[in-house]
Amino acid sequence: MSTKIHNFANLRCPWGQTRSELLQNFHDHEWGKITLNDRYLYEMLVLQLFQSGLNWPVVLNKRENLRKAFKDFDPRAVAKFSASDVERLMNDQTIIRNRSKIEAAIKNARAILTVERNYGSFVKFIQETIPVQVVHHPEIFEDVPTSSDLSKQLARRMKKYDFFMVGPVIVYSYLQTIGLINDHVDCCPFKFEG
Repeated sequence: MSTKIHNFANLRCPWGQTRSELLQNFHDHEWGKITLNDRYLYEMLVLQLFQSGLNWPVVLNKRENLRKAFKDFDPRAVAKFSASDVERLMNDQTIIRNRSKIEAAIKNARAILTVERNYGSFVKFIQETIPVQVVHHPEIFEDVPTSSDLSKQLARRMKKYDFFMVGPVIVYSYLQTIGLINDHVDCCPFKFEG
């Protein structure tokens, strides 16, 4: 049985109530805020993959190093990475060294280029499934789902284009991150601002 407390006036989402300036800025100004351009979408996909199994503070602390490692998150540049680039990144102590995630980031850059050839942009591909922002109204963060019919649908479409590590849970979290799903709790002052 869940007890809901309704007097949270103007409190951030629980995970945004932190001493980490990086995490707080991410919560306040990026998470749940629509930013639709292909390079940013690729950046967030890479960060989401690296965050899987870890947490946002770890990834955000490595964000600038990941930006350098993945050529300013340019999918055209990353799509050209070879096996020697994978080994180079596996030896880069400034990033999260996980071979599966590094390889997925490269494969996903290639998949984005395929999508761009077919749809004109990665944005158009995603918006074919989710044309406008979906706003949920959770009272407490425990009310936020981990997947949805939309994330399952988009995950299936992405897999058809050979995206890797894009199950419904990761895709749902990705959609939250790029702002196509807004799951800020209703009392959070950054639900629609920031």
